[in-house]
Amino acid sequence: MNTVQPQPPQQSQHLMSVTARPADVFVRGEGAWLWDQAGRRYLDWLQGWAVNALGHCPAVITQALQSQSTQLLTPSPALYNLPSLVLAERLCALSGFDQVFFGSTGAEANEGAIKLARKWGRTGGRAAFEIITFDNAFHGRNLATMAASGKAGWDALFPPNMPGFAKATLNDLDSVHRVLSDRTVAIMLEPVQGEAGVRPATQAFLQALRQLCDERGLLLIFDEVQTGCGRLGELFGFQYYGVKPDILTLGKGLGGGVPMSAVLAQQHCSVFEHGDQGGTYAGNPLMCAVSLAVLQELSQPDFLSQVRERGQQLQEGLLEPAQRYGLGEVRGAGLLWALELGCDNAAQVVQSCREQGLLVNAARPHCLRFMPRLNSTEQEIQAGLSILAGVMTPQRSRVTRGN
Repeated sequence: MNTVQPQPPQQSQHLMSVTARPADVFVRGEGAWLWDQAGRRYLDWLQGWAVNALGHCPAVITQALQSQSTQLLTPSPALYNLPSLVLAERLCALSGFDQVFFGSTGAEANEGAIKLARKWGRTGGRAAFEIITFDNAFHGRNLATMAASGKAGWDALFPPNMPGFAKATLNDLDSVHRVLSDRTVAIMLEPVQGEAGVRPATQAFLQALRQLCDERGLLLIFDEVQTGCGRLGELFGFQYYGVKPDILTLGKGLGGGVPMSAVLAQQHCSVFEHGDQGGTYAGNPLMCAVSLAVLQELSQPDFLSQVRERGQQLQEGLLEPAQRYGLGEVRGAGLLWALELGCDNAAQVVQSCREQGLLVNAARPHCLRFMPRLNSTEQEIQAGLSILAGVMTPQRSRVTRGN
């Protein structure tokens, strides 16, 4: 039976078309929920791609914005402002790093980490600049971070590509050794490859990388733009694994819904000099005030234990249909999970879930990704699992017949 597909909003003709979007126009969010222009409510397990750590429009963020917006917005990155100083001190105290540079996006933070590593690589008369990154990694969408990423097809988009990134395979130490050279300055990776379908590094692999970097005099960089700020059930992903990098990047959940990112470095590699790095909105007080409010919530004694508890509920709830319908692997930690579907019908499942009031993401054609707010309730997780369970049976049978 043919169905009439909703037409995109008329105003969309003025937006550059950079991604496929459903026709729905969303106008309001509260906690775990989004409402579209027609008044329909959706349980949101996208949360801005793991951005809204505390859900949509939490009171602590609106209060921080209101309060700070009456005091100081953006003086100049050439001047100190109090929220940035307090936030830097708080992040260092919570993480054990020594210094911070603030940006607006994860790509900006990751490019800052790349710059910092290359600057450090020139110390002591060396000429090391190459960074080992990994197939299927995602580090951002500017030219440097696209070159650092291992996303298939990206090397053909905007040539010539930035040199200086050797690719290895996640959880394969031999592949790292094969691309090591005198030019290598650092190894950079996501502890969990989110865009690749929530593919985690093993603890043994990260420990081996830490040992290799110590032995060879290299820097270890963790991109925790998606996995940091409570997403894995610990405040930072490196704490979840028990392996500390030299440089750490944060984004997404750090702002809880506003554009905020950070590069954290240990003292020995924090080598920027005046003029090396900057940004018009670097450390602006409005965004820093929001991040302080978010961190205050995330660092409460019981908050992360609740993330782990709800994560276990989500994991168990995903394992049930995976086993019942003979699907694939369930991967993840905290409140970042993926479900392998066993065939390339993820887009169909996403559409069916949306029709039933649940927003999820197809990280790959064969894989769903789930990123609920970190303060999800037991009832919200159960509601999402119930919708997913109702969708899976007809979707699975339809695809089986089609094959």
